[in-house]
Amino acid sequence: MSRDIPVEAETNHPDLWRAGFPWPRADSHKHARGRLGVVSGGPFRTGAARLAARAGLRVGAGLVRVLAPRDAAPILAPTLEAVMLDPFHSPDQLADLADSLDAVVIGPAAGLDEATVANLEALQTTGAALVVDADALSVFKGRPEALFDLIDRDDVLTPHEGEFERLFPGLLDQGREAAAREAARRAGCVVILKGHETLIAAPDGRLRLNPNGSPWLATAGTGDVLAGMIGGLLAQRMDSFDAASAAAWLHAEAAAAVGPGLIAEDLPDALPARLRALRG
Repeated sequence: MSRDIPVEAETNHPDLWRAGFPWPRADSHKHARGRLGVVSGGPFRTGAARLAARAGLRVGAGLVRVLAPRDAAPILAPTLEAVMLDPFHSPDQLADLADSLDAVVIGPAAGLDEATVANLEALQTTGAALVVDADALSVFKGRPEALFDLIDRDDVLTPHEGEFERLFPGLLDQGREAAAREAARRAGCVVILKGHETLIAAPDGRLRLNPNGSPWLATAGTGDVLAGMIGGLLAQRMDSFDAASAAAWLHAEAAAAVGPGLIAEDLPDALPARLRALRG
């Protein structure tokens, strides 16, 4: 390990990544602010993609598209406003749609089947940075190397501890910090190990501990929002390690601002105030 990589985890704080946060310039337009795609699940599993897409839009991506299986598109169409919708009928068509995007989120309610694997394989052929979450992690249980072969340094894996165990069985026995760091090394990309104290690990050994976790995040859909936030920052060409760090911190700040009664749908709409405070 290089001498300039700290052995202990840094405490995640805006001072570590504020300088690289992607604020728009006076002459920015929507395409300059980044193009994000979110892959939807089937017709009865569209909510997760909507949460991720709205979060990506709120965190600053200039253009967000939900990429949906054809049978899910009629369900999504009446529910999307600023977020666009593109149906696809095959992995090849998904790759064509994603080819012009800067980042893509895949996994939330995607399905634990080979269609998800094929879609991830197709996305790997594009130039988009990938956020791989939820089902797109768990579907590789027992064959994690197949996943690692499909991702690169700019991509981000976002497991909670259950998903982490499926990809890295037994690694948590070393402790969360050592496990997160080793997972990022094996995967060759940024890994977020979610939890009360979320850890963000880079493949070069860097590790950050997020200090502001909120118990109000223990509700369905909040992970989908986090994945969308990371994707939105990646789409704006923020460094992957810093994008994951910034998203984790802002996600927790938004949760703290809402507090008791929080549901995942509240988080994207709590972001503008948090972003104003970050900028100001």
